[in-house]
Amino acid sequence: MTHAQFDPAARQALAAAAVEAKLHKDLSWQQIADAAGLSVAFVTAAVLGQHALPEPAAHAVAELLDLDADAALLLQTIPTRGSLPGGIPTDPTVYRFYEMLQVYGTTLKALVHEQFGDGIISAINFKLDVKKVADPEGGERAVITLDGKYLPTKPF
Repeated sequence: MTHAQFDPAARQALAAAAVEAKLHKDLSWQQIADAAGLSVAFVTAAVLGQHALPEPAAHAVAELLDLDADAALLLQTIPTRGSLPGGIPTDPTVYRFYEMLQVYGTTLKALVHEQFGDGIISAINFKLDVKKVADPEGGERAVITLDGKYLPTKPF
């Protein structure tokens, strides 16, 4: 049976325990994702409390991180999504994404609506990828792909 969480506290506590276990075991998010058999972005989001893991993946992650059966069960629950408290983010990395949306949010909205019409891009039927690439001018660049299903607005 599928269960949902309505108080994010349990998933936040589990996320903290999982990150601590990841640290002590010196694991990468990719290694955890490999154990789960799912993408690194999805598994990372799930362990951090933003997605439910399928039962086999939840058990694999819990085993790898030495978490108990209750943790494996909790990893399978549908969370209350949204990991940022109200207000402007203060973490510099998260803030830069906020800044990107402040600068380019209306541009993204205009371009999406011009190409697709009235609707939204799903964050549920969604794929995320992060890659490090060489910058021809020196250093490195981050290439972030956000790939969401377009959902048109339906009049009723």
